[in-house]
Amino acid sequence: MAKKIYTINLPAMYADHHVIEVRRLLMDVPGVSDVYASSGFQVAEIETEDTVEETTLIEILEKAGYIGELAIDGEIEITAAEAGGKSKIFRHSALYEQTSQAVSFTQVVPSGSKALWPCPGLGPITRVEE
Repeated sequence: MAKKIYTINLPAMYADHHVIEVRRLLMDVPGVSDVYASSGFQVAEIETEDTVEETTLIEILEKAGYIGELAIDGEIEITAAEAGGKSKIFRHSALYEQTSQAVSFTQVVPSGSKALWPCPGLGPITRVEE
């Protein structure tokens, strides 16, 4: 049978433990013979039989959260007053007259019900009743 090689960009694959998970997900697909995944380049090269469609691979990776840009909010470059409440992230700094320097800050980041990016093995902890 003829072989096909697909190259898929995975912007949410940014660490070695993600490489392991991406390889596991793709090697479970019938017809996939080899997967080279790089967290450094955020790309996976998949060798398959010609019966495997790229859309199938993309669907699996998309469901796992590896396709698409990371939705990470950042600070805006204007003051909170100028933003008019449009920024979700706001950093609070402390400035002391004696030192004339900012000595600390805290940042309020709203929490959500799920992680901002996929991280295999990390998720809500469930309590097991014995």
